[in-house]
Amino acid sequence: MKRKVVLLWLSVVIATSAASDDDDTPIVRFQEYLRINTAHPNPNYAAAVSYLTSQARSLQLQTTVFEFVQGKPLLLVTWPGSDPSLPSLLLNSHMDSVPAEPSKWIHPPFDAHKTDDGNIFARGAQDDKSIAMQYLEAIRLLKSKSFHPLRTLHLSYVPDEETGGLHGWQMFAKSKEFHSLNVGFMMDEGQASLGDEFRVFYADRTPWNLVIKAVGMPGHGSRMYDGGAMENLMKSVEIMTRFRHTQFDLVKAGLAAHSEGFVMNVQPSEAEAGFDIRLPPTADPDMVRKRIMDEWAPAHKNMTFQIVEKGPLRDYVGRPLMTPTDDSNPWWSIFKQAVTSAGGRLAKPEILSSTTDARYIRQLGIPVLGFSPMANTPILLHDHNEFLKDSVYLTGIKVYESIISSLSSYEGNSS
Repeated sequence: MKRKVVLLWLSVVIATSAASDDDDTPIVRFQEYLRINTAHPNPNYAAAVSYLTSQARSLQLQTTVFEFVQGKPLLLVTWPGSDPSLPSLLLNSHMDSVPAEPSKWIHPPFDAHKTDDGNIFARGAQDDKSIAMQYLEAIRLLKSKSFHPLRTLHLSYVPDEETGGLHGWQMFAKSKEFHSLNVGFMMDEGQASLGDEFRVFYADRTPWNLVIKAVGMPGHGSRMYDGGAMENLMKSVEIMTRFRHTQFDLVKAGLAAHSEGFVMNVQPSEAEAGFDIRLPPTADPDMVRKRIMDEWAPAHKNMTFQIVEKGPLRDYVGRPLMTPTDDSNPWWSIFKQAVTSAGGRLAKPEILSSTTDARYIRQLGIPVLGFSPMANTPILLHDHNEFLKDSVYLTGIKVYESIISSLSSYEGNSS
């Protein structure tokens, strides 16, 4: 595997900027990062890495840039702990974002405009440039108080999460560079909460791309045929739609969480139909394959299917990709107490309805929690007019200050 690695050991820098304090605040720095257009299809990764590296330099942190695929850099920021023999901590965020349609926004999506009531409009404000900068701002606060971590802390800023993470985390997780970090616990992105509790996620749903193809006797459209390609295909779609309805009925009856069911998006084309299936970690992949083979695309109806698995469902010893959220996981207990100490409250842990890079790390058996401290906030990831309120952002910094302080001071040898 061909890769490019650049290692920078950053020395102490004394700021001599003549800029006023009003031009160098956590909110201003957040806006500066938001103004870097890292939306697909042409994310400006170079500018993002440059900006984040400059912030790391101001905090005397170490940085490493990896390129497992040319043009898709992965930035690692490191705060060495006093006991490097202990498993390290890793806080992750992705630099890329989904496209934005400027005509659909009330403020330009890359201006990071802040309204009089404190709402900062920008693509990536929630997903997930907020946590990227909150990590650094929390470290800034801790360093101002002369805090020194016991465990080494890493921050990872990765490319292509929005397109599957194939050239970022998937390659990083398999690399000797990652394994040399000796990571014991990781935190990744979550989602906003409509209420006053913070949401926390212990698992993701894994996507499967399923294409079903029906074959039938060709002929003139004026004649009627039994078992034609389109007839068989539409019957298959009808069966799958009924299955989806049964899953939704369970959710509406309160017997399953929204993220614990299957989700399918239908995109038919001629005699083929494409489905985006999202499997919860508790799903049995063999049973799903059997259902597809027996019910959705049976061979006796001249139907075939193809599945593209976009990520793992099980870890390296065959366990579902779920992080324990009870006392069996010391990281969970420390994290929960840290949030409480910062004045926050956690909602019931849940499965994330979408998919993040966390699956590549959970596959290694490393516990990961998804968390973005955004309470009393509409859920706007991938939506028009994505915004985050300034007070919510600042509260998140204090929450991460408590989390980083607590996790990095844990003396246990859990890995």
